Amino acid sequence: MLIIMKKSAREADLVQVKQFLINRDYDIHQSTGANRTIIGVIGDTEKLATAEVGDMPGVLQVIRIAKEE
Repeated sequence: MLIIMKKSAREADLVQVKQFLINRDYDIHQSTGANRTIIGVIGDTEKLATAEVGDMPGVLQVIRIAKEE
């Protein structure tokens, strides 16, 4: 799963999203660019609701990666 943060996202928004994921035992990988921050979520995200994450402050988009067969 990829979480793309808004350009206007505050540091507190980013911390809140990361803590939400860590509290649910997901590993995360943060990539910070000049204009955007992307969080890669590592683990079984099947049970993680994209809407729940997408509604968090500072989140622009949540992309679920398709499972390989």
